[in-house]
Amino acid sequence: MLMPRRTPLPPPPPPEHLRVWPGPEAMRADRARALDELTARGLGPGRLVRFWLLVGGAVLGWGTVGAALRAFEGPGDPLTAVFVAAFGALGLGGVVTCWIFLGMGVRRDRTVRQLLVGWARVGRDHGFSAAPWRVPGLSLAWLLSSVVGCGLGLWSSLGFALTARPGSDTYADAVFFIGLGVILWVAGLIGAAKAVGHYRWAVRVGPAGGAKG
Repeated sequence: MLMPRRTPLPPPPPPEHLRVWPGPEAMRADRARALDELTARGLGPGRLVRFWLLVGGAVLGWGTVGAALRAFEGPGDPLTAVFVAAFGALGLGGVVTCWIFLGMGVRRDRTVRQLLVGWARVGRDHGFSAAPWRVPGLSLAWLLSSVVGCGLGLWSSLGFALTARPGSDTYADAVFFIGLGVILWVAGLIGAAKAVGHYRWAVRVGPAGGAKG
């Protein structure tokens, strides 16, 4: 079964020497359509849900790895060890797959940002402002969820390091909780940088300087 192709991003604006619009209204309409689409593709609710589903998948996969590590610490026969190893490898594969998709999303976000900057420069001498594309509610949703992710990551890794007790906490526990903390912390940083970067772009764009990046 063929997977449906993802809808391509809006094209970049044409070079200045090839820009031909019937009038300012047509130019503004094309610019608004492009910025609407790019903002939705970068910060839209669906994008937010997919981002945290991938993070959740990575966490679930890492939980599988942690369970396998704990099973290895106990007594077991060779057949059980093979099963546990396969179970852990499956979880690790899930973690890697989710992070591959997250990395693809980060790369796509860079493309979206470049297109936003390019389209914001179109007609910047006509009093353009990016205020309609600040989307403060979506930016806040990305930021708050990312702050929660960072907080949980710190609690998982640093909290375990501060409360670990010799004899009661095992090597598998340390690997699991610290690894879980790293996953949540990095994901939170990605989301927070995305939200802050977009909002700063929208605030700094103006008719005098255009898009400042």
